[in-house]
Amino acid sequence: MNQDQFASNVYYDRTFDCDAAKILPGEYYFTHKDMMIVTVLGSCVSACIRDRVTGIGGMNHFMLPDSGDGDSPISASMRYGTYAMEILINDVLKAGARRENLEAKVFGGGNVLRGFIAINVGERNAQFVRDYLKAENIRVTAEDLNDIWPRKVYFFPRTGKVLVKKLKQLHNNTLVNREQDYASKLVAKPVGGAVDLF
Repeated sequence: MNQDQFASNVYYDRTFDCDAAKILPGEYYFTHKDMMIVTVLGSCVSACIRDRVTGIGGMNHFMLPDSGDGDSPISASMRYGTYAMEILINDVLKAGARRENLEAKVFGGGNVLRGFIAINVGERNAQFVRDYLKAENIRVTAEDLNDIWPRKVYFFPRTGKVLVKKLKQLHNNTLVNREQDYASKLVAKPVGGAVDLF
């Protein structure tokens, strides 16, 4: 099983009067339809990537695990992030997007997981996504990274619109538990399959 799965939670959102896909840590979703993709981020990051001409786009939700091998450029940790980015970009391109039309908006990397502060997991995630998009020559048109608050992100690929809500009060531990569970699974699993770049 790959650690990046195509999200299956698609529903009708009454508030926004449209179809929506909810993605969890380790999931991604892309579409050519006029719909919304939503996620809640703590220390994880999401890249919202779209073709500004066709409106084909998607979102991922990932975290770099602490690989314990420092900042070696090809660390296992970086492979997770690279895989999460490549699988989304490749699926968007296969759906008909053109590389030269891609733009990105990036979110997350909050310092919200107690105990993860020593390795600055949120900051590492945020820096990774910036560096990756720069290396891939994909223009970042908006970002809301780092800080201490979890965020709820609503992405409308067709128009490129993103709404971000800072969650200053969490009513339960669901987000933190979900991210900690995801982080522990990442460390236990090898990075999934080969990714074809084109």
